[in-house]
Formats: sequence, structure tokens, C-alpha cells
Amino acid sequence: MATCDVCGKDENMPYNCRHCGGTYCADHRLPENHDCVGLQDWNDPSGVFDSGFDDSVQRGSSASASSSFTDKLPIDTGPGGPLAYFRGNMTYTFLALMWLTYLLQLIVILVGGPQLHNALFTLHPDNPEYVWTWVSSVFAHQPFPGIMHIVFNSIVIFFFGPLVERYVGSKKFAILFVASGALAGLSQIAIQAIQPGPTAGVLGASGAALAIMGVITVLNPGLKVYLYFILPVPIWLLTAGTALISVFFIGTGGGGNVAHMAHLVGLLIGLGYGEYVKRTQNVTGPSQFQLGGGPGGPGGPGGPGGPGGRRRF
Repeated sequence: MATCDVCGKDENMPYNCRHCGGTYCADHRLPENHDCVGLQDWNDPSGVFDSGFDDSVQRGSSASASSSFTDKLPIDTGPGGPLAYFRGNMTYTFLALMWLTYLLQLIVILVGGPQLHNALFTLHPDNPEYVWTWVSSVFAHQPFPGIMHIVFNSIVIFFFGPLVERYVGSKKFAILFVASGALAGLSQIAIQAIQPGPTAGVLGASGAALAIMGVITVLNPGLKVYLYFILPVPIWLLTAGTALISVFFIGTGGGGNVAHMAHLVGLLIGLGYGEYVKRTQNVTGPSQFQLGGGPGGPGGPGGPGGPGGRRRF
């Protein structure tokens, strides 16, 4: 379910305008009914859109100007522009931010060293007052050579993220992603405070990825996911397996450098929000998903941690 950008009506089957990228109900789906600014961005040598046939199609209307965050950027985000692919699509926007953050991490390590990198990107139990790391650690991942950390998380978000965003809308998806990722990281450093042994910083988007997976599990537990593109498995089984693994390693204090508490908290947030969406909006997910990844997608389980005493999640 999504919200119409013009009237605010909740719509189970929203329309996405191919000209401006906004989301609209049936009454406002036509460009002339939502003062579509996208029509003005097309090359129009014949003056079709400026012929006066509909004076309501104007650039800069208040309704369309608020349809997307990207409308407010001082760069070309219109149809055919370099960022048109990201209009109204927070899933791929967050994926792009993850990889840009990864590149920035490498630059910071080369220029300022691991200490500066940890201060900017790693959420650590010794410095929870570094509030920027509550969010930056969600988009940051284990630096090279641990590139598979971000690759696995990207696979889960790439395939499952658009499904969730389609049913809850871009704004709610963005809140879910950032909030679940931050809470997952904070829960991980909190449990380290009560467990014996050395502490370690955490970084990664697995909390958010598992929250997305949890929402889909509630909306349609029988959804078929082709594990490693080969083996068809219901998503509830993947979710249950991930949860059991996390609970086992939390109870035994093992799991290496994988942040299992962050995994579990992210998953629980997703399951809870999925149940809320299902009850209040009366929606269900799709019946089949043929491109999926596997349980290793959410940053683990297993695999070596990286240098510098960081737990990846």
C-alpha cells in the first residue's frame, strides 16, 4: 500500500507516473490530474505540451514539487536525467549510498588510518555517544578484503527491498531501513556490555536487511525464494533458520565476529512491522519470488570478521 502524493489517499494498487516518478491514486494518475512536471522535462520541439491544450500542466506546481525528495535536489532528476532511476525508489538509493560509503571508507583508511575510520563509521560500545555512527554504521561495511560483507547485504536488499517498498511506500520504507539498522547496531553493543570478554565495534546493513526479510515473511510466509538461484525454499524457512542460528550463537557466546544480536533484533523489528502492516492495511505479499538470495545474505552467518575488532552485521 502506498499514499497518493496529491490527496494522501492510501492506495492498495498505486500508480507510478512514468513522467515524474510520483505515486498516485486512480483519480490523480493522469499527468494532467497531478500537474505533472515531468512532461516539461521532455524534449518537445513541436511544442506539443506547450500548445495550450491543458494549462494545468505547468512546471513547479506545489503538489508535484512535494512528490519526491529528489525533486528538491539541485540536479537533474527528471525523466532521462542521470538520477531518474532513483526517483521514488529508496531501495536503490540506499544501495547506492551503501557503495558510496564503502568507497569513502577506503579513502578514509588510506588518508586518515583505521582510527579515523572507526570514529566516523564504526558503532562501538566504548563510544556510544558518537551518535553519527548510529546511522553511518548502517551504511558502512567491513572494508577490503571483506567485500563479500557488503555484497551479501546488497543481494538481500536488492531483491527484497522493492517488494517491501511497493507495499508500505518509500517514506515508511526509509524509516524502517534506518531505524531497524540503528536499533540492531545499538542492541549489539548493549549485549556486549553485559557479556564477559573483549568488546568490538559493529557495522553493516544486515539489521535493516533482516527487517525487510521479516516484513516479507509476515506478508507471505509461503513466498518461494530460489536459494542461490537453484533450490526453491519458502521464505519462512529461511527466516526461521536465520533466527535459530542467531539465538544459538547469542546463547553460547560464539559466532566469531558476526553480530548475531543485531541480526535477531532486525528480524524481530521486521516481523513486528510486517504484522502491523498486515493488520492495518490488509495487504499480502506476492506469491513467488524467483530471483532470491540465501540466508548468507544478511551479512552472515559465519565467515571471518575483519581487522580492527569489528563485528559485521
